[in-house]
Amino acid sequence: MEIYILKSREEKNLFGFASKRFILPVVLTLALLLLAGCGGGAKDGEQGGQEKEVYKIGAIFDITGPSSSLGVPERDSALLLEEQINARGGINGHPVKIVIGDNESNETKAVQVAKKLIEVDKVLAIAGPSTTGTSMAIVDTAQKNQVPLVSAAAGVSIVNPVDKRQWVFKTAQNDSVVVEKIIEYLGSIGAKKVAFLCMNNAYGDSGRQEFTTAAQKAGIEIAADEKFGATDNDMTAQLTKVKAARPDAVIVWAIPPSASIVTKNYRQLQIDAPLIHSHGIGNKTFVDLAQDAANGVIFPAGRLLVAESLPDSDPQKAVLVKYAADYENKYNQPRSTFGGHGADAVSLIVSALEKAGPDRAKIRDELEKTQNYPGISGVFNMSPQDHSGLTKDALVMLKIVDGKWTILE
Repeated sequence: MEIYILKSREEKNLFGFASKRFILPVVLTLALLLLAGCGGGAKDGEQGGQEKEVYKIGAIFDITGPSSSLGVPERDSALLLEEQINARGGINGHPVKIVIGDNESNETKAVQVAKKLIEVDKVLAIAGPSTTGTSMAIVDTAQKNQVPLVSAAAGVSIVNPVDKRQWVFKTAQNDSVVVEKIIEYLGSIGAKKVAFLCMNNAYGDSGRQEFTTAAQKAGIEIAADEKFGATDNDMTAQLTKVKAARPDAVIVWAIPPSASIVTKNYRQLQIDAPLIHSHGIGNKTFVDLAQDAANGVIFPAGRLLVAESLPDSDPQKAVLVKYAADYENKYNQPRSTFGGHGADAVSLIVSALEKAGPDRAKIRDELEKTQNYPGISGVFNMSPQDHSGLTKDALVMLKIVDGKWTILE
């Protein structure tokens, strides 16, 4: 609204004349306009031409840096969901905006991005980050600001202990249940002595801790225990020690590119033992980088990679097949379990937001109530004691054959 200040005598005379004929109608009109813009007028979405409030959801992914093979499909999945949600009318009529930040696979950067999303963008919840390290880095930020965080990473310590992680949830299968699945497989092949190699970071350390504990309980000897850097380009030295230990099987806990390099080195040394990876290789990047060396690798993963092979009775099949088709058609890129973790993080937040409205505390409560939710990573059943909601039943054992994922027979 503009305000005019009368300056000259002519202006005063003009408005003095106008007041006799027009002031009362103008005042009444202005009063009606002011009422329309105040509490007594139309609310968002009602008549009055105002749009409904945009619901902002934050997302932090490792889009660049060593973990980009995880973060890129997670970002793309989030954007795909944003487009689909808004195309069907948003959340209860409210448009959705996913504000995405790149932590550059760096823990310090993850904290900076999280603070911006919370303090500047005022997001209702945050999906991500992609890895255990970057997720752990922002747990305190989420807790202190009481903002729901749904990580896409595997480390069980992201959500445990739950009484100190009330605002934190996750979608990737816990490394503890992945270990459980691997131990089960080792028992089926009679492996009693194994070697273990992992990345020297939070993801590798968490997997190593969980596997060491589970192996001891299962009576499995760890004959060699080696680490390598996420950016190392040769692991021959570590694998030479592994070969000398003559294990019944070898377990590797890593993500590409290091997971692919250690696999190529493994084949070059002609180690005569089954090679079992963690679920960190659930993308085509691993196969592309490892090339023929990937063939024969065994690993546990969610059902997304073999969605079309599932029986129609599987409660996830319809969700998995649709997501895979939508993602591959839009981006002309193969599906990835990591993209699925990101999609689940956003979908769980959206589901909670639909029930709770734009209230962070109520969104947190609804996330914790999630039951029988068929996602990409599994069927989620959250509770006050479990902020991951998945068991080893969310995993299947896969084998790479001719560069393709197959269900291990």
